[in-house]
Amino acid sequence: MLDDAGAAFEAVLRGVEPGRLAEASSCDGWTVRELIAHVVSGNLMFTAMVSGGGAPAGGDVLGDDPVQAFRDSLAGLKEAFAADGVMDKVFQTPMGERPAPRLVTTRVIEMSVHGWDLADSTGQTIELTEPVVEAAEAQLRMMLPGDRAGLPFGAEQTAPEGASPADRLAAFAGRKVA
Repeated sequence: MLDDAGAAFEAVLRGVEPGRLAEASSCDGWTVRELIAHVVSGNLMFTAMVSGGGAPAGGDVLGDDPVQAFRDSLAGLKEAFAADGVMDKVFQTPMGERPAPRLVTTRVIEMSVHGWDLADSTGQTIELTEPVVEAAEAQLRMMLPGDRAGLPFGAEQTAPEGASPADRLAAFAGRKVA
């Protein structure tokens, strides 16, 4: 799932024209560049958490090549999760203790939902597989309270008839899907 969600995010990212990076994204308060940086920073943070490394340095995580920055962050994340015994461990996170498989799914959610946001912000679509959407939605259902006020996930929206798997996930995550 991590491979599929990463590939879907990267496909959208490759379609972002450099001139659009400074534009507002569909995530309130973030530009397109800040949205991409959020995903890359998350990958770096989870890599450090899982590998026992120090927290990633702040600053510009994208440099001059956001696509390569994303690829590198995803490669490091996958390597950290693939290390011997990692998937059997429980890690301390800012949200409390979490088993490694849940951390993987958290990254899948981030790349999937924010991949949808990136696509929406730049006039593209994102192709997410049904297994990715099912796993992401199942974890979101487990995590999110009924009242999502003040959370980054708004109230569940209604997806239009015949919506794609990605659009259904976005609607569940509180995005308005046309």
